[in-house]
Amino acid sequence: MIIGSHVSPGDPIAEAEARGAEAVQIFMSSPQQWKAPLPRDDTEVLKASPIDLYVHSPYLMNLASPNNRVRIPSRKTLAQTVAAAETIGAKGVIVHGGSVGQDEDVSVGFERWRKALDSFEVTVPVLVENTAGKGNSVMQDLTNYGPLWEAIGGYNVGVCLDTCHTWASGADMEGAVELITAATDRIALVHGNDSRDEAGSNRDRHTNFGSGQIPEDLLIGIIRAANTTVIVETPGEAADQASDIEWIRARL
Repeated sequence: MIIGSHVSPGDPIAEAEARGAEAVQIFMSSPQQWKAPLPRDDTEVLKASPIDLYVHSPYLMNLASPNNRVRIPSRKTLAQTVAAAETIGAKGVIVHGGSVGQDEDVSVGFERWRKALDSFEVTVPVLVENTAGKGNSVMQDLTNYGPLWEAIGGYNVGVCLDTCHTWASGADMEGAVELITAATDRIALVHGNDSRDEAGSNRDRHTNFGSGQIPEDLLIGIIRAANTTVIVETPGEAADQASDIEWIRARL
């Protein structure tokens, strides 16, 4: 099983070496701005590296939004991010599920996702990540992967399952992988994170393994069941994430 971490985008290969990571996840543009990724000078180095690369899309994006001033820029930003990810040989672009309007049925978000993916060539798999929030969030409820995949399953898409988000959403950790794979065939990536808060808190606050609220057997159980690449998004410096990577390896 390949295990890595989210790192600074400056020199991803050096960051991977500092953590003993076999994969890294980076931002290719500001996570809080509507700015296209800038060309990188190290694209050939990254493509030739044995380190698996993943790209996280900006946090501002909401492909399910009823607001055109958010939804349309989100589509454009996703297209730009996928194109940039292709230049470095990335294996996936991670995107949060987003939210519909307060008075809308969550099902309208599935169609908005379909229109977004239909608006450009999806040359790198788009990995839809579950979220911790409640209310009008499209992917807080893991059962929504079923109808979402009915809308977008024909595109180049996959699932990113976040352990902290699963716990915080109040979902059944033991049955999460089976539920999702029944609807989507497989999980492409796991975001491995412990949670600072209790189950069902709807709070997205990651912490290092062993210092949070998620029982060890549930964390390792979901990672083992998914049987795919794991990216830790835990806080701290390189040594802290290295410890989290080793925490997983020692228990698999």
